[in-house]
Amino acid sequence: MKIFGSGDYRYEVVEGWGQIPQLGLVSGVACDSEDRVYVFNRSPQPAVLVFNSDGTFLTSWGEDIFKHPHGIWISANDEIFTTDRDDHTVRKFSLSGDLLMTIGRVDQPGESGQPFNEPTRAVLSKSGQIYVSDGYGQSRVHRLTAKGEVIVSWGSAGSGPGEFNLPHDITVDKDDRIYILDRGNRRCQIFNSEGEYLTEWKDLRSPNDLFIDPDNIIHIAEGGQRITIMTIEGQIIGHWGEKGTTPGQFSDSPHGIWIDSHGDLYVSEVIAEKRFQKFARV
Repeated sequence: MKIFGSGDYRYEVVEGWGQIPQLGLVSGVACDSEDRVYVFNRSPQPAVLVFNSDGTFLTSWGEDIFKHPHGIWISANDEIFTTDRDDHTVRKFSLSGDLLMTIGRVDQPGESGQPFNEPTRAVLSKSGQIYVSDGYGQSRVHRLTAKGEVIVSWGSAGSGPGEFNLPHDITVDKDDRIYILDRGNRRCQIFNSEGEYLTEWKDLRSPNDLFIDPDNIIHIAEGGQRITIMTIEGQIIGHWGEKGTTPGQFSDSPHGIWIDSHGDLYVSEVIAEKRFQKFARV
């Protein structure tokens, strides 16, 4: 079996994992506390597909809700947050798919600078506040209360500090630093919780999604068929990924990434259908 990655971060692809007829274009992926896998399926039917860690299909939900799935994220308390690019909303669900909250006006983009205009990702901080990257329709980031009320927003179009060209992903670390994948500018910008610019990491390849593992190691799904691994301080540990259509390769840019409690890694692609893969850590 071919090994992908290097050093302490080496993987084998699990061939055929989760390949069911419903699987199409997969925008994102997240795992719950029991390592069930939630696949945010964009086509042929927008929905969340739920699997066991062995790839057994369990259920699906949201077929009557989603228009254009984009980001999915699950908290340590098993709260699911999704962003729908086309209907301009952030939604909160239970693990069984019960809709608990909708933030934003369905099918109505927010006014300039206000939530939401084609949002890309929503996550929680450890204090329970909601952070949203509001990326395709405007270059904005929002920090909200647990009820969805705006506390502070920041960002504008551009390439300088605190400016964005498609903020495609947002992640909050345990110290409440905010990591924004500024895809069009090929960088990751880092802020404090008030939106004050701290630093940035340049020379990324069209970064799409970021995951921080329990050891504070960052994994970024990038354009150019690449996964980048780095420390929380931004030091590169390594890169891996190959272009192709055989198991373990990426036919397009990896769009979503998540790591379960065993260190196994899931990667989605959003251009080619049925390009969703599990990599077991070895």
